[in-house]
Amino acid sequence: MVVVVLVVVVVVVVMVVVVVVMVVVLVVVVVVLVVVVVVLVVVVVVVVVVVVMVVVVVVMVVMVLVVLVVVLSPRMVQ
Repeated sequence: MVVVVLVVVVVVVVMVVVVVVMVVVLVVVVVVLVVVVVVLVVVVVVVVVVVVMVVVVVVMVVMVLVVLVVVLSPRMVQ
């Protein structure tokens, strides 16, 4: 009788430990996934900011060139 109770207690303890380990593993996996998603979002935001800055610089350079051409072309003709 005592042996049966001991075996049942050991089995229950082992099952509880297995469930706790599974929950911890699930939490770790979820945390890793969240970190990966956050890193991806940060990378996408950085790429978008860099692209916008490059576009702004290109537009400014083109505007300066257009202004130079408009200002200089009448003088060149004369």
